[in-house]
Amino acid sequence: MSRDAENREQFRPEGHENEHFLLTTVVGSYPKPKWLNRANDLAEDPDSKFTQEHLHEAHDDACRVITREHERSGLDTVVDGEMRREEMVEYFAHRIPGYEFNGPVKVWGHNYFDKPSVVGEVEYDEPWLVDEFEFTSDVASKPVKVPITGPYTLASWSFNEHYDSEADLAYALADLVNEEIEKLVEAGATYIQIDEPALATTPDDHAIVGECLERIVAGISDEVRIGLHVCYGDYSRIYPELNDYPIDEFDVELCNGGYEQIDVFTDPEFEPDLALGVLDVHTTEVETVEEIKENIKQGLKVVPPEKLTVSPDCGVKLLPREVAYQKTENMVKAAREVEAELDAGEIDLDAPVPQAD
Repeated sequence: MSRDAENREQFRPEGHENEHFLLTTVVGSYPKPKWLNRANDLAEDPDSKFTQEHLHEAHDDACRVITREHERSGLDTVVDGEMRREEMVEYFAHRIPGYEFNGPVKVWGHNYFDKPSVVGEVEYDEPWLVDEFEFTSDVASKPVKVPITGPYTLASWSFNEHYDSEADLAYALADLVNEEIEKLVEAGATYIQIDEPALATTPDDHAIVGECLERIVAGISDEVRIGLHVCYGDYSRIYPELNDYPIDEFDVELCNGGYEQIDVFTDPEFEPDLALGVLDVHTTEVETVEEIKENIKQGLKVVPPEKLTVSPDCGVKLLPREVAYQKTENMVKAAREVEAELDAGEIDLDAPVPQAD
C-alpha cells in the first residue's frame, strides 16, 4: 500500500536536460571534515577554552561545507551529512524525555556503544531537527532530505525498563516521530527518510515496523515523500510484506552483495518506488561511471525508470571524504547518462539484465 509516489516529480531540477528522471540522493551520513572532529574533541576537554558556542559555530560551518559539496556533485536532493550527529540512536535519545544514559556497553570486539535506557514514558518535548532543517534549507539551493532514526531501531537498540514490551515502546516512539514530521513539514520539509537498520537483523518483526509506519504517516500529506531505508539483510524475509507499508520509497543495500537478492523484489510486483544502492560504501575503490550504470540497470529489473531512485548503499561516513565525493559525483554522472540512453531508446527495458559481478 504505497503512498502517492508521484510526489517524486517535485524533485526534478528545473531545466533538467533529459525527459527521463532518475532521482539521485544520499542515505544521510557523510565523512566529517577533520577539523570538525578536532572541534568535537576540544569541546569535550574540560581543560580547553573551546566552548559549546564555538562547537555550534563549527557544526554550522561543516553543514555549509557538506551541503554545498553535495550540490557540487550534482545530487538532486541533499542533506547536511549529519554533521551534528555522532550515533543514530544516541542523538535522538538525548532529545526524548524518558531516556537516560548510564555509560557505554560493549557491543562487539573492542567497540562500545552508549546504549540508552528507557526509564519512563517517552514524550515529545521540543523539535529534534527543525532548526537543523531550516539551517540547511537556507544554505541549499536544492531540496533537502531529512533522515530520522526510526522508532523500531530506537526501541530495539535501547534498554527497555518501562514499557511492557519492545513493541509498545516502538509504537510510543512512532507517535513522537509523527509529531516531529508534522513540525518538519510545517517548516517546509518535503522528503523524509526513516532509517530502520534494526529490521535487517530481526526481520520477523516486520509487522511491528509496519504498524510504526502507519503511526508515523498519520495525517501527513501525500505530497511529502516518505522513504524507508533498511540496511543489508535477508530481504526475502520482509518481502512482499513491505508492499503493505505506507511509504513512497524503499531504500535497499544491494550493491555490497552484488545484487544477488535483486530478484527477490520481482515477484510479486514491487509497489513503492525503489531507491537502489549503486555504490558500495564498504570499499574505498571508486566505481567508474560505466560500472555504476550497470548497477542502475539492476534496478530496472524491478521498477520502471519513473519509479527508480539512485543512491549509495548506505551512509558514507566511514569513507575518506575525497572518496565519498568521487563516488557520489560518478553516481550522478551515471544516472544522467542512463537517462539519456533511455531517452534515445538505447536501453531495452524488456531485455534481461546480466547479474552484476
